[in-house]
Amino acid sequence: MALNRSRAATRRRRWTAVLGAGALAVAAGGAIAAPAHATAVSTPVEFQTRCVPPPIAGIPPITGTTTADITVDKAAPKVGDTVTVTYTITKPAASNPVDLALPADIMTPSGKVTLGGAQTGAVTVTGPKKNPPIPAKGSFPAFSMTGTFTVTQAGSITLSPGDYNIHTSYIMELDTPCTVLNPPAPVSETVVASPVTSPNTRTLQLDNASGDPGVRVTVTGAKFTPLAEVTVVGRAGGAETADKMTVTTDSEGGFTARLKVNDAATTGVVAYEGAAWDPEKGAGPAAYKVVVPNPPNSQTITAAVTAGELSMSQAGDAVELTSVDFGQGGAATGGLKTVTVKDFRGGPAGWSLTGKVTDFTGPGGAIGAGNLSWTPACTAKAGSPSTCAAGSAGPVGSGGATLASTPNGTLTGGEFTVDAQLSLDVPAFTAPGSYAGVLTLTLS
Repeated sequence: MALNRSRAATRRRRWTAVLGAGALAVAAGGAIAAPAHATAVSTPVEFQTRCVPPPIAGIPPITGTTTADITVDKAAPKVGDTVTVTYTITKPAASNPVDLALPADIMTPSGKVTLGGAQTGAVTVTGPKKNPPIPAKGSFPAFSMTGTFTVTQAGSITLSPGDYNIHTSYIMELDTPCTVLNPPAPVSETVVASPVTSPNTRTLQLDNASGDPGVRVTVTGAKFTPLAEVTVVGRAGGAETADKMTVTTDSEGGFTARLKVNDAATTGVVAYEGAAWDPEKGAGPAAYKVVVPNPPNSQTITAAVTAGELSMSQAGDAVELTSVDFGQGGAATGGLKTVTVKDFRGGPAGWSLTGKVTDFTGPGGAIGAGNLSWTPACTAKAGSPSTCAAGSAGPVGSGGATLASTPNGTLTGGEFTVDAQLSLDVPAFTAPGSYAGVLTLTLS
């Protein structure tokens, strides 16, 4: 992205942002599972705080009730995932400490969110310099702050509101820090983190690709769980046929089975651990055809469907965001160049499209990567076997966020159109000039 100086007749200094999305990292691993998606349900909480007005106000500390709410973008992350946390103060305990009305967009909040349970620590959160006008001695308005943390432990992780500070920049720089009395504050949100699962490396081979009804085909499996019971079964599309048996793997996770194939509907063979097919614990299908004798004076006509690849393309590599006035700051907005994802593999694996962005550098230093947010959208082309889920709205950041994904299934694939509305929060009084950052999209 780049912020360009305007040459309008009014000579007001504005900002323009251009997003370069040309750096693409594409991986088409067919066995990679798509991430799980869940909706988090947060709980608004109240807690006692002690807020200390600036000394210039000449008033004593204020002890009062703060009402807050914490939300996350991932309710069921995996270890190693980055979770975006939003800490919203719906009712601050503090108020404007001076006998002077404060104008809009001079208040910058910051704070901490306390982690507990399976993972402890604190998440630093910050908010944009954005607020409505505040009357003299009037209550501070509601505000939100965001930050991220990396999941390091599996299990239930609780999130509680922590200390926060209200900084105002008008005539002079003033701080009103508010400390939680009797910490930690009540739990407002809980996420349940799961451990990282190992990639599925199980393999399956047949000694023949076809045979007459009743012929036994030798099925060889490898890299299954050692000494585990494995189901070997025929498949007709996504359904199992009557051709079925169980075997036990050896000490290295291998097996050899002689499966008798009678069902003319069988078009492939799979093997899996557990009570039912699971692409994370199975292998196949390996193609197999039951050769049924033709009646007299007939001909067999065959056709093949060839599996393709997982790929992506984009409509362009530069996005120009709207202008932002010098001294005012605010949101520079625009739209991501449309991305088209084509999944022509025809297998059981879904896909995930993620993005991460660099800081926006320019003559005034840098605008942090966390200042870029998006609102994703994803549409599946009619007839696509998979459904497309848009990622959560929120910051992109250098740690990355999900733009769109499809789930695993018996048969996946299709063509998908992915878009996103972009918003770069430009701080007020950022030096005029051109600011650029690069958004990298990764398909896996």
